[in-house]
Amino acid sequence: MHGFTGEHGPGQRPGGWRRGAPFDPSRSAVPWRSSVAIAVIQMVGTGFAAHDQPARAGLGSGSAALLLAGPALLLMRHRRPGAVVVGTAVVTAVYLAAGYPYGPVFLSVVVACVTAIAAGRRIAAWSALGLLWGNHLLIGHWLYRWLPPGDDGPVGWGQELVVTAWAVAIVAASELVRVRREQWARERAEREAAARRRADEERLRIARELHDVLAHSISVINVQAGVGLALLDQDPEQARTALTTIKAASKEALGEVRQVLDTLRTSGSGTPGAAPRSPAPGLDRLAELTGQAADAGLAVRVEVEGVRTALPPGADLAAFRIVQEALTNIVRHSGSRNARVLLHYAPGELELRVDDDGPATGDGATGGGNGLVGMRERAAALGGTVEAGPRPDGGFRVRARLPFKSGREDPMRDKGGREGTP
Repeated sequence: MHGFTGEHGPGQRPGGWRRGAPFDPSRSAVPWRSSVAIAVIQMVGTGFAAHDQPARAGLGSGSAALLLAGPALLLMRHRRPGAVVVGTAVVTAVYLAAGYPYGPVFLSVVVACVTAIAAGRRIAAWSALGLLWGNHLLIGHWLYRWLPPGDDGPVGWGQELVVTAWAVAIVAASELVRVRREQWARERAEREAAARRRADEERLRIARELHDVLAHSISVINVQAGVGLALLDQDPEQARTALTTIKAASKEALGEVRQVLDTLRTSGSGTPGAAPRSPAPGLDRLAELTGQAADAGLAVRVEVEGVRTALPPGADLAAFRIVQEALTNIVRHSGSRNARVLLHYAPGELELRVDDDGPATGDGATGGGNGLVGMRERAAALGGTVEAGPRPDGGFRVRARLPFKSGREDPMRDKGGREGTP
């Protein structure tokens, strides 16, 4: 059998079952090594078995031809498994009808049956075994009078029970091989599907990170570049400040992009234990974020309600990116120069609320665009939600709910439970 001889065919079948695997009927390579081994076993083994069965017909050229016919048919067992299992059963039936000694002649039938059932030719395999069993029953209890050897008698029913048990065992083993083959195919397909899902999720995560980093930083750079150009002649010192802000924002953007690319490179190399060289941003950098917004002309006030707790890394990063994207949208699309950020801590949940008074100056403030899609994806990955839209009293509001496992209280929280950042 291929499973024991290491013979493999090229390629892979699209159904998830590896082409060239044991018992795969689509294999193009002829299994000559295993077939030759079976032929040797049948020839040599039958010769030894004949010494203990002097009453059976003697071995000769006829027996040799039948003993070699089965392995010869096995050369085609992967291309024509149904025909081969029937053919080997017929050859074995003729061998038994000729009165030759019992022995490993059944090995060809066993291999052909296992291959056929594993390949889905179950009816052919069962029919072939039924044919062989019925043939043995007829010879042993009726046809033995006219078949060699001449002094042969009827076969005992105890031997028939052994033959029946042998046939059932072959069918059971073949069905087990078939079930295992289907299980391996399903497991392989599930592993490949899971790998594709992980790759897709990683691509989406990296796309969100790059969008958030670049959108925020480029928005700040764009605003400050406009300020610098407008004041270059009238107020060179203010233009210098704008250029300094551009330099700092671009440096930070390059650093965060490098971190994202390092993470991508590490995950692609499969190096165990590798980790980003710098920690992911979180709400501890909120003051830095509001400072960048102030440089772009947006005054941000931050308020904290409830018991401020340390967030898990995933929730901390999501909260930071949601606030960052909301402020970026205000800078780009709102006519308001003031924004409010509320962090409301509840047991196992953080609520974020980012408000501006508007009015909107572009389509980005209406709830469309990749930025708001990224917010919702980040929140959904944690089991939370994001709502964004105009307020009834004017302006725009982004509201996010992020559940998390409760951690320790943040020692930097002020005693009043609220903090303000002008």
